[in-house]
Amino acid sequence: MSHVLSAVAWPYANGPRHLGHVAGFGVPSDVFSRYMRMAGHDVLMVSGSDEHGTPILVQADKAGLSPQEFIDENHRVIAEDLTALGVSYDLYTRTTTANHHHVVQQMFLACHANGYMVEQTQRVAISPSTGRTLPDRYIEGTCPICGYTEARGDQCDSCGNQLDPADLLDPRSKINGETPEFTDTQHFFLDLPALAGALGEWLDGREASGLWRPNVIKFSQNILEEIRPRAMTRDIDWGITVPLPGWAENPTKKLYVWFDAVIGYLSASVEWARRLPGDQDDRWRDWWNDPQTLSYYFMGKDNITFHSQIWPAEMIAHNGHGAKGGEQGPYGELNLPTEVVSSEFLTMEGRQFSTSRSVVIYVRDVLERYQPDALRYFLSAGAPETADSDFNWPEFLKRTNTELVAGWGNLVNRTATMIAKSFGEVPAAGPLEDVDRALLQQVSEGFDTVGGLIATHKQKAALGEAMRLVGEANAYVSTTEPFKLKGDDQRERLGTVLHVLAQAVVDLNTILSPYLPHSSTAVHRAMGGDGVFQPMPRVDSVPDLDDPSRPPYPVITGDYSGAPRWAHRPVVVGAPVARPTPIFVKLDPSVVDEERARLGLVQAEAAV
Repeated sequence: MSHVLSAVAWPYANGPRHLGHVAGFGVPSDVFSRYMRMAGHDVLMVSGSDEHGTPILVQADKAGLSPQEFIDENHRVIAEDLTALGVSYDLYTRTTTANHHHVVQQMFLACHANGYMVEQTQRVAISPSTGRTLPDRYIEGTCPICGYTEARGDQCDSCGNQLDPADLLDPRSKINGETPEFTDTQHFFLDLPALAGALGEWLDGREASGLWRPNVIKFSQNILEEIRPRAMTRDIDWGITVPLPGWAENPTKKLYVWFDAVIGYLSASVEWARRLPGDQDDRWRDWWNDPQTLSYYFMGKDNITFHSQIWPAEMIAHNGHGAKGGEQGPYGELNLPTEVVSSEFLTMEGRQFSTSRSVVIYVRDVLERYQPDALRYFLSAGAPETADSDFNWPEFLKRTNTELVAGWGNLVNRTATMIAKSFGEVPAAGPLEDVDRALLQQVSEGFDTVGGLIATHKQKAALGEAMRLVGEANAYVSTTEPFKLKGDDQRERLGTVLHVLAQAVVDLNTILSPYLPHSSTAVHRAMGGDGVFQPMPRVDSVPDLDDPSRPPYPVITGDYSGAPRWAHRPVVVGAPVARPTPIFVKLDPSVVDEERARLGLVQAEAAV
């Protein structure tokens, strides 16, 4: 058994999550975490809402709310949506807690004490109309390196190089299109060049392991070629105070949101341990200081830089292992990521998701109309693991009806129906024939095959293999024709066939349950089981651990100790089986036009 840290990207609390978000971090991290628990590992799955930065201020102003009111509402919505999707966090928290502020400040002080936070003058962009500092990502222009015309002020998404707003050609504000003014100000910079050697050595080791997706490791190594110091403070009054004399007293100097957000993985682990019953405040160290721990970071490709460069650099600086050396910080020898599991983008009907352009499908909207496992299935079957993939309603309809309903759902339904009609309980098996042994062996071998693929983040292939086994079980029904086995002289053979089918369904339910946790309980009960098969997350309201003046806030948590084992489990002979009700809902073809009309696509095509 290993300790496994499942570190899931922190959604930005500027609004509800859309399908593009959860395709990259939500569903893949949950499938992996559920499987690893079932395989016997001690998993800690953490994340939370990222609630600092100028974009929060800008959008709160537009909404007529204070920043705190704005993020309180969005954090609640995000937590509820992720819970409804079934994402099994041990703790999903937020970055505005006193605990998080303390951990971030301690990390900053450790990096500063070791000489990796250096004070420099920086040219920053100011909005001429408001006098407010413009965040890097709110400035667009032409990349001076590759000529891409929509490069951001912090990074060019075309060539991957990190940038400063002052580097851009023809810069413009994304808020109102005006040309920003630039002025000089003092900031602390993370001395990335002094950490580049250690970063490169670590990345080379990760490449040698063969674990990382090739696009992720190559991108991460390439950005080291142009590495330079990066500002870790900002001119803003919304964020975490810089914990140094002369800075702490300045209300308009705060830590950069990307300095504090990635530390959230550590601070959430600390908060999780502090909320455990009894004296377990240091339990988080099992996942952060044990060199045998495996740690996986799930996100979309636009956040690779922050997880393969900025966060590891912060940990190296804290540990005192860069070119400047230093002392180990207060959190001990922090483990660098085992793997940065980055997905490509999910497009929508051939277009890139964009909330600002209304090219968006929100998770909540889909879950109000469709089963959560239907959404999880589609996002897993068409996952953007190594290439962009597209969410479109005709494909959603097709996969739901032909694979989930007609494939898996039909196998469960007809197996339970035949058992209920002929026996009323799981029958005992008589002598097995070759066709029986062949199916049982294939399904049994599926635990190793599917499990191995999930463990190495090939979840799309793993689901494909699981559904291939579903197809084999359906083919077994066609071959053995149990519905034709009638009369006393064939009853033993009928019982054997239905026993084999029941066994296949029970094992396939275990194999599919990381993908389909909601429906796994219904399948479990259809085969005579009782209780909940896959434990589900819940939303709790909790007090702030360090500041009683703050109101309680929602977190996602859960007890997942009852997760089933990832192994063959003999079906229980005599378990009662009643006539089932359909587990999955077949979709009417009309939903395609209805959903596309909601997006304005039907009218647009008609106009063309």
